[in-house]
Amino acid sequence: MNKPVSNIYARIKNWKFILLAFAGIIGFSSLFITNKLVKELKEEEKKKIELWADATKETISNPNPLSMKIIRENTSIPVILVDKNDSILEYRNFKNSSRLNSTLIKLGIIKEEKINKNYLKKELKKIKSNTETPIEIKIPEYVDPVTLDLIPANQQRIYYKDSDLLIRLKYYPIYQLFFIAIFMIIAYLIFSASRKSEQNQVWAGMAKETAHQIGTPLSSLMACLEILKESKIEVSITNEMQKDIDRLERITDRFSKIGSLSNLEKTNVSLVIKNAIEYLKTRVSNNTNFIINIENDQVFVPLNTVLFEWVIENLIKNSVDAIKGSGDVVISLLDKKNNIEIKIQDNGLGIDKSIIKNIFKPGVTSKKRGWGLGLSLSKRIIEQFHKGKIFVVSSEKGKGAIFCIILPKY
Repeated sequence: MNKPVSNIYARIKNWKFILLAFAGIIGFSSLFITNKLVKELKEEEKKKIELWADATKETISNPNPLSMKIIRENTSIPVILVDKNDSILEYRNFKNSSRLNSTLIKLGIIKEEKINKNYLKKELKKIKSNTETPIEIKIPEYVDPVTLDLIPANQQRIYYKDSDLLIRLKYYPIYQLFFIAIFMIIAYLIFSASRKSEQNQVWAGMAKETAHQIGTPLSSLMACLEILKESKIEVSITNEMQKDIDRLERITDRFSKIGSLSNLEKTNVSLVIKNAIEYLKTRVSNNTNFIINIENDQVFVPLNTVLFEWVIENLIKNSVDAIKGSGDVVISLLDKKNNIEIKIQDNGLGIDKSIIKNIFKPGVTSKKRGWGLGLSLSKRIIEQFHKGKIFVVSSEKGKGAIFCIILPKY
């Protein structure tokens, strides 16, 4: 029975992996497509700059309306034109983004030309540090149309960088994936909280209904037992029936309490553990050796005794089942400054590695006839009712397992 049950969580894990893989495919596809578009746009911008360089060369040597129009139409790609000594001759589409500098210009404290020059030098240095090769412009000698002077041949270079649109396009998928991830995390947290709340309501409803269903026939049994006692039936029979009824009353009380929040009272936890062990000793094999390591008999922590005793019984029963009625079950209580640690250890079969991660989830069990609810209920009792922790310290196939409970003292 445990095989199909434990596979539920394996399937859930597989679906989570599939969803994550699907999200990863979407993310990488977005990055791939955007990167392809960026490369294409980058090539287009390079062609535009080369055309701008030809227009600049033409304008210098032979000005005409077409070349001047091409130069003016570049309103997005930042370019800097320098001579052979890297002196800046012309620039386009650079904006000094410093608010302080803009304020100082408005107040007349510094000149805009100085700021632009320094700013452009810094930008030129940044562009040079990139791997982009500048576009060379060889200007032949020409006659200045204004002064009619003969201008000797010279060489100029054009440096450029990506436009704002291209830069935004580069980082767009990163922003997109970031916001998608934020959305998914928030949605997952809301879904988990909703699912947890729903599970709690199911647990509470199931526990209350179970207590109610047991309580009705239990009342009849108690009445029947009183009639049998008055009929002078053999005392040993009625005594055994009374024990079973007391047990059913205790189970009903446990389900009733787990279905609602109960008050915790300062209780001697060592006494509760010993009582649980004494109760189980008469109900397990004589070959089961209980070893109790409790140094301090006066350890008080906030407890719901009925529910906590249920947890101890569950863990000890699991250990007894693991050793198959023949072996050691070690119960230790360690008193610390702010909390206590209770360890229950056995030298039995151990927990299968395939289910150990999900051992506290409903339906997961290593027993052939188990329902897989004991440890799940124990986790709920310890963590939600007592604000403590319960976990598997270690488990090795054929050598046993160790469970640990940590409870706060205050």
